[in-house]
Amino acid sequence: MQSLGPQNPSIQSGAGAQARRGGGFRIGALGLSVLVLAFLVAVIFAANQNDVIGWIVVIVSFGWLAFATFVFLTVRSAGRRAQERFERAAEKLTGRAPSLAGTAGEARSVDDVRDLKLDHSFKIIQVQERVIRENLGGDPEMVARALETIQITASNARDMLRPDDDTPVSGTVVDEG
Repeated sequence: MQSLGPQNPSIQSGAGAQARRGGGFRIGALGLSVLVLAFLVAVIFAANQNDVIGWIVVIVSFGWLAFATFVFLTVRSAGRRAQERFERAAEKLTGRAPSLAGTAGEARSVDDVRDLKLDHSFKIIQVQERVIRENLGGDPEMVARALETIQITASNARDMLRPDDDTPVSGTVVDEG
């Protein structure tokens, strides 16, 4: 599995993380500064010439400035909310990860996951049983695939309960897509 975060955890809390987070803010602030400057120049030229076209340019410039400010603030707040969600999700995932020296609560969590996987395996077997009933007299190929799926699912479920001798499950993968 490949990590999505930084390889060295000390980088995350240092000055490097602050520089990475502030980079987008600086670029956005620079763009807004350019638009403010363009707006001020348009106002100065319109006031000096007192021309209708100059005031139209001021209005258009102000519209772009307002739009850019709205987009900048919206994207920044959405980025902050997304970052908070990712941090909360990472905290939840690290809290659920089983450790080698786990407590009874962590072992119970692992058991719950195993039980959920077993429940899913049993549901697969029930679906395949229905497929066999529907196709028993008509399509022997479909029945054979359903029986093979049941065999693989049962083998995987048994391996969850007690690992076998590490021999792979044999069978044919059928891509119906």
